[in-house]
Amino acid sequence: MNAIMRGLAALCACTLIAACAGGKPAVSAECVKVVDESGEVGDACLPVSPDAQRVDLAKPTFGNPTSINNPLHPTSQVQQTIYGGHVDGKPFRTEVSLLPGVKPTVWQGKTINTAIVQYVAYLDGRIHEVAIDWYAQADDGSVWYFGEDVFNYEDGKVADTKGTWAAGDATPAAMIMPARPQVGNVYRSENAPGIAFEEVRVEKVDQDVAGPSGNIGGAIEVNELHMDGIREGKVFAPGYGEFSTGGPNGDLEAASLASPTDRRQGAAPGEFATLSTAVNALYEAAAGEDAARFHQAVANLNGAWNSLRTKGIPPQMESQMRVDIGALSSEDVQSAALRVVQNELDLRLLYEPVIDVDLARLKLWTRQVPIDVAADDTGLVLADVAALDRVWERTRHGVDPAAAADVALQNLRIAADAEDLGAVDRIAGALTAAVDALHTR
Repeated sequence: MNAIMRGLAALCACTLIAACAGGKPAVSAECVKVVDESGEVGDACLPVSPDAQRVDLAKPTFGNPTSINNPLHPTSQVQQTIYGGHVDGKPFRTEVSLLPGVKPTVWQGKTINTAIVQYVAYLDGRIHEVAIDWYAQADDGSVWYFGEDVFNYEDGKVADTKGTWAAGDATPAAMIMPARPQVGNVYRSENAPGIAFEEVRVEKVDQDVAGPSGNIGGAIEVNELHMDGIREGKVFAPGYGEFSTGGPNGDLEAASLASPTDRRQGAAPGEFATLSTAVNALYEAAAGEDAARFHQAVANLNGAWNSLRTKGIPPQMESQMRVDIGALSSEDVQSAALRVVQNELDLRLLYEPVIDVDLARLKLWTRQVPIDVAADDTGLVLADVAALDRVWERTRHGVDPAAAADVALQNLRIAADAEDLGAVDRIAGALTAAVDALHTR
């Protein structure tokens, strides 16, 4: 489930024992109550589909559950997908990463290993939501959702964990993708009573969509019914899984690029290195007070970006960078500069391994900590530490030496939680040194 669609949800099921007005029988015997954005349960029932249309009612079997190669939800084949867009009028960006290891889940008396996927959403460049999702592929090729741990952030702190649910003996796993979806198929991608509910109907199959690296065939379009009664369109595409949600005139979350799906052969053209240099200079200038230096850095960035665009940039990445470069003329220069750096690091996935890009992201957040300390903004410092934690969660297994970074990050977290910015500033130096010493195994 993506950040645009998350929220507090409550589910109430009951049996209709009377006929509808006019003597007509009810379409479905189940009543799933509408829940508004505040979490209040209403009297109306959602227009859920009858069981006869659902394809998620048979009991799945799982022989090799963590080998997830369903073309429309290739969870174990995609290491990282970057999404971009906008929510509530603000730039929105997510990093969706396959984590190492598996999570065993006891369901219907059996232990099923599930793949672990980390979802990290950034709103206006800052951490907004984190979810740890668990998926498994059934023997027939369908993909099932076994729950998620959700962490919703405000001012760098976890404000709540609404939306968290887990499949178990009393809670069904939810189908996230049929083996071979057909028009008219209905399935519930979340079906946890009292917590979350989504019902999906397949509207179109075998569609072509414009992807980060060209045309993609075999996509599907679905219509998703949510707890508040609102329906949203989604697209799923081979090589990505969830490809887009929403649209340009409202909230939007769309795939910018994925690794290895969009990896390019050979070395990166020199224009990529030129952009990296220009972005680094911009980031440093944005943190200072030299207006002339900053304006020159922006001019250099525009030149480097215009040169790189001739080498072919994924459309969503180009759109996102254009917006963020344009925002450098706004009052919140530091926020815009941070987003520009995040975009540049995302572009490295076209040529570099995910773990190398994540190491660069660790370095970015260690550099951001002193900037936010200097701004005397505890909330931003806490957000920096939260971002560091999540990148480290997916990177630690593949780098050495990890021990010093473990200690420094733990100490930084303690100091930030205590809102001791002086201690944070001192510890940030040790963390920077530890991160700079890291190398891939």
